[in-house]
Amino acid sequence: MELGLHLTNFALDTPSERIGSRLAEVVRTAEDSGFSVIAVGDHLWQSPWLGRVEQNALEAYSTLSFIAAHTSRVELTALVSGVHYRHPAMLGKLVTTLDVLSGGRAWLGIGAGTSTGDVEGYGLPFPPLRDRYEMLEETLRICRAMWTGERGGAEPVPGKHFHVERPLNAPQAVRNSRGGTHPPVLIGGDGERRTLPLVARYADVASLRPGPDLPAKIALLDRLCAEIGRDPREIRKSCAFAFDPGPGGGGVGQVLGQLKWLADMGIDLVIGRVAGVDDLEPLRVLGREVIPAVAEFGATASPVGPDRIHRP
Repeated sequence: MELGLHLTNFALDTPSERIGSRLAEVVRTAEDSGFSVIAVGDHLWQSPWLGRVEQNALEAYSTLSFIAAHTSRVELTALVSGVHYRHPAMLGKLVTTLDVLSGGRAWLGIGAGTSTGDVEGYGLPFPPLRDRYEMLEETLRICRAMWTGERGGAEPVPGKHFHVERPLNAPQAVRNSRGGTHPPVLIGGDGERRTLPLVARYADVASLRPGPDLPAKIALLDRLCAEIGRDPREIRKSCAFAFDPGPGGGGVGQVLGQLKWLADMGIDLVIGRVAGVDDLEPLRVLGREVIPAVAEFGATASPVGPDRIHRP
C-alpha cells in the first residue's frame, strides 16, 4: 500500500503573502516523508464540509504547477476535477502541460462533480447530474484522443455536449513520448450504474469511498472489466481518507489498523487529508511510523472492518 496527501483545506486563514512559502514547505516535507502522490481539491470556494466558504481555496491546476516546481518525485493530481469546470480540450491541455513541466508526474483526476456554492456564486454552468455523466464520458474520450500518437489524434471527436474538430496536442505528454499510453486517469466515485462502468472502461485508478461495502464495489468493478475484456489488475484501487496521527504520534496505532482494514479489502493506494498538516510534524510522523509499515500491507478481500474509520 502507498499513501498520498490530499490538500483540501490547506492554510484556511493564512495571509495571502504567506501561502506560497508555507505550501512549499508542506509539499517538500510530504515528498521527503515518503508520500507517493499529492492531490489537491478542485473547487473555487472552500468546501462547507471542511470550513467556511469564505476561507482560502486555491485554484487546482495553478496549485499543482506550483507543487511540481517544489518537488521532484511525487505524482500530481486533482481529486477530483468536476467535469463542469472546464472544456475537455482545455482540461486535457492543462494536464498535459503539468505532465511536461513536472517531468511526467501528472494524472487526470476527474468526476461528475459537485458544487461548494462556487458554481452558483460565480454564475458558472452546472448541468443536471445526468448531463454531467454524459459530459464525463465525452471528456474522457476527448482526452484519450489528445493523448494518442505523437501530437494527438487527427480525427474529430463529436459528442452531444462537446465537439473537438482536431485534438492536436503538442507538446505531447511525457508518458506518451516515452512509449507509454497517457497520463494515468483517476475517476472519483463508486456509483454502480454510471461511475463504475466508466472506471472499467477508462480509468487507471479508481477512487472509492471507504466503507464495509468496498469488497462488493471492487468485485463489481472486476466483473465490469471482465465483460469488456480488460484485466481488472490494470486498475489501482484507491480511496479517500483522513490521517490523524495524534499528538506525539499517539494515534499511529489506530491509523495503521484502519489502513490494514482497507488493504485487506483490496485498497492499495490511500490519498488522505492530514490533521495539522500546516505544522509539518504530522507528516514527519506518518513518514517515520506509518508509510514504511503500510508498504508491507497486501491487498486481499475481507469484509470485516473496525468500528470507526476517519471519513474524508
